[in-house]
This record gives sequence, structure tokens and C-alpha cells, in this order.
Amino acid sequence: MVAESPEFSVVSVRCAGGHSGWSPPEPADQHQVVLVRSGRFRLRAEAWGSVIEPATGYLQHPGDEMRYAHPAGGDACTAVSFAPHFWNEATDGHPAAALPVRVDGRIELAHRGLLRSSADASFALAEHLVGLLTEVLRQTAVPVRGSGGRGRALADQAREALLADHPAAAGLVPLARLLGVTPSHLSRVFRRETGVTLSRYRNRLRVTRALDRLEEGADDLAALAAELGFSDQAHLTRTMRAELGRTPAAVRRLLAP
Repeated sequence: MVAESPEFSVVSVRCAGGHSGWSPPEPADQHQVVLVRSGRFRLRAEAWGSVIEPATGYLQHPGDEMRYAHPAGGDACTAVSFAPHFWNEATDGHPAAALPVRVDGRIELAHRGLLRSSADASFALAEHLVGLLTEVLRQTAVPVRGSGGRGRALADQAREALLADHPAAAGLVPLARLLGVTPSHLSRVFRRETGVTLSRYRNRLRVTRALDRLEEGADDLAALAAELGFSDQAHLTRTMRAELGRTPAAVRRLLAP
């Protein structure tokens, strides 16, 4: 338990993995937003399924049933649960549907800020929580309309390769060759199924890794850019500004240990 109040709770969840098969259905009893800090797992809801990782979270609501699998090891998540009255007040009656959430850089930064404000649950954490929820609902306002089936499976395989730093994930052409499709087909299907291009998704993962390193205390931005595969520090700065709305130096001040 990170923080708890009559309106909400914030729980840090760590799963050691080790069970690659699907779990029995697990019913939800609260409105909840789940965001991943590290690792990944697979989730199957009634009408959809997805790989859940730092760039993809999900919403669930009372009565929703979820199944989970961990074929790639464990994960660390943050589960934010809301009392019904707080959910209704904070979301202005947002429809309660289980949905995957595209986690952009702003949501990830709000997530990290939420965990750092837990000492003041009454005000600082509540403010961060309302801001986080606003960003999450903004991303669910225009849901991705993927086709499912083979298209979804192909997009998930591409995401898994990028998350695992597979050698073939260094470029579009070798990644497409690994997955047995043409580069144009992979690029088109990935954008249709996820709502973002492969290059944008790759940048999201690199920004997550940059945030991890800055939170650990990294202070040499040029070395950090080289470590993460950016062409130079200016490239890192442009990418982080586009994803987060802030420069690496500003983020470093926010996340200072």
C-alpha cells in the first residue's frame, strides 16, 4: 500500500512471473487504473486482449473479469483504485468500460509524480491523482479501432520484440523479416492496431528508459543519449520534449533522487 484514503488507494504490485498460462478469471470490485512501471504481461478481457507494458495500461470497473499471463517474466505495476463516488465526481460520469489505455509520456510522468507525492495523500497525491486520471481519460476518448485477430497478434509480436531488445528490433526491415511480413505491411498494421507508428512506439520505450536512468540519478545527458541509442544529446532533447512536454534537464530536476 502506497497511500490510502476513503476516496482512493494507490498500491504497488510486483509479480514474480513464472506462470505463462492464463490465470482463472479474476473479477474486479472497484474502478481501477493499472499502469506498468517495468516488465510486461498479457491481459485478456471479455472483448479484447493486449500486452500490458509501460506504454499500455488499462481501466477496469466493478464486475469486469480479467485473465493474466506472464510468458516473459514478472512486472511491477501501480494499481489506483477509486471509490464509486470519487470516480463519478472526478470523471464527470465517464462511461465505465474496461479499456486498454495508451500511456503517452505525459501519463508516465504523472504516474511517477503520483508515487513521489504519497507522503501528502490529502492534497499533493490527490492533485496528482486527478491530473493522472484526466490524462488517462483523454487517451481513452478516441479508442484505437484495431481489427483484432492476426493484425493484433502481429502488432503484439512487434511490441514484444522491441520490449525485449531483440537484435532484429534495431530497424523496420530486420523486424519485418523476423516476423515474416513485408516492412510496409508491418508498418501499416502496427499503426492501425496501436494508434501509433513503430518509430513513435520505439521512442516511447526509449523515453521510459531515460526516465528510469534520470530517476536513478544519471546526470550526463550526452552519455545517456548514447546509452539509449539517440544520435546525440540534441536528439534526446527533441524526443523527450515531444513526448513529455519537458526537456531532459527539466525532467531531471523533477525526478531528482
